Amino acid sequence: MGVKLGKLQLLPEAGVGLGSADLASIPSLSPPGFRLQFSTQEQGPQICVVGSGPAGFYTTQHLLKHHPRAHVDIYEKQLVPFGLVRFGVAPDHPEVKNVINTFTQTARSDRCAFRGNVVVGRDVAVSELQAAYHAVVLSYGAEDHQALEIPGEELPGVFSARAFVGWYNGLPENRELAPDLSCDTAVILGQGNVALDVARILLTSPGHLEKTDITEAALGVLRQSRVKTVWIVGRRGPLQVAFTIKELREMIQLPGTGPMLDPADFLGLQDRIKELPRQRKRLTELLLRTATEKPGAEEAARQASATRTWGLRFFRSPQQVLPSPDGRRVAGIRLAVTRLEGVGEAARAAPTGDTEDLPCGLVLSSVGYKSRPIDPNVPFDPKLGVIPNMEGRVLGVPGLYCSGWVKRGPTGVIATTMTDSFLTGQMLLQDLKAGLLPSGPRPGYAAIEALLSGRGVQPVSFSDWEKLDAEEVSRGKGAGKPREKLLDPQEMLRLLGR
Repeated sequence: MGVKLGKLQLLPEAGVGLGSADLASIPSLSPPGFRLQFSTQEQGPQICVVGSGPAGFYTTQHLLKHHPRAHVDIYEKQLVPFGLVRFGVAPDHPEVKNVINTFTQTARSDRCAFRGNVVVGRDVAVSELQAAYHAVVLSYGAEDHQALEIPGEELPGVFSARAFVGWYNGLPENRELAPDLSCDTAVILGQGNVALDVARILLTSPGHLEKTDITEAALGVLRQSRVKTVWIVGRRGPLQVAFTIKELREMIQLPGTGPMLDPADFLGLQDRIKELPRQRKRLTELLLRTATEKPGAEEAARQASATRTWGLRFFRSPQQVLPSPDGRRVAGIRLAVTRLEGVGEAARAAPTGDTEDLPCGLVLSSVGYKSRPIDPNVPFDPKLGVIPNMEGRVLGVPGLYCSGWVKRGPTGVIATTMTDSFLTGQMLLQDLKAGLLPSGPRPGYAAIEALLSGRGVQPVSFSDWEKLDAEEVSRGKGAGKPREKLLDPQEMLRLLGR
């Protein structure tokens, strides 16, 4: 189904309050004619969504809008909601976090409840959720990272970009990361938006970050940083980079820094630009201009005064992390020189047999996020890192659905996830209308609450989160920050009187 996002690409206003008077104004990506009629008399379906990031909230939004009696419980393993909007979006991109306002309105609906601090697959089995609800939607995202699988990956000074992002964004499991930034050179492996986010945070003046919601602990480490050069390394060439033009432009204009691009990497590209799709064309033109054109006087002066640099290294594949002489930490990385086989997006990097050693004291691997299986009884494709599904219906398990990254893989932006999640919601409601889901009442949370209580699990409600939210905002105020994130789950529970 072709879907036009229109204004929804802007995202901050992509949802609305979910009081009964407001339901009609939630945006819909359903095709014309998608108007399922449900009786408002019988008990509405009890639906469970696992994961409170964009996929979970957009799926919930669709269900509440299109079924007047549906009740949705959102389960989340963290004590706090919003997933990667809170823990993934860079602190210097506050406008992207505006979707939290619409998710908050969804969570405040009297037909929606947030159940934080519940680990599905450990505290409660998916089969138990299936027994309690008419339908279960898995929207728990990609919480792991792709390993490099090369020698030396375990050395101190080598981190996944995912953990590094979690560290500066206050993800509790990454709060002890303590990266050593006393080196001169950092290498980031991968050329997507996460790689550019990490490079930008490493090279941005701490003074520019101290008014964001970056954690105070991360800010303290960044203030002491001696990193002056960041290399962003990719296996393929300029035509295959995965970052977007917005992120590239931010890097090029980053105060106090200058770019290092090798014009030789761009030879012959001018002739091929006209054949490229529009977005790829604009991105490649910007790369080409930055690499080959002499900057104007103002830009030249800015670059001349730069104290830090960043560069893109193409046609290089990581082969081995090189240890320091005492073997105690990273001292460099050995890169295999590659050449492209094939053309365009599908081109593959093949080794030429040559290698190159790049000295560095920090290696951040940004080669992709990866979903984990949540429960032995839920089908999972370990190679693709997704739950096998057809348009969000989990294969072979009626009544089980998925949305977001665990459905399609860790690609796309928040708008992509919105489209994807609305479509999963649409499939679920079609199945409900067709009588393919259990009929008769289901206990929903009442049954799960009894199980959790017996297991010593203390769920956190959305009003609990709003107390923590107020505490974070209050702590940030003194430092002129939007909030100072709480990092310790035990402290959060104490603040809630648990």
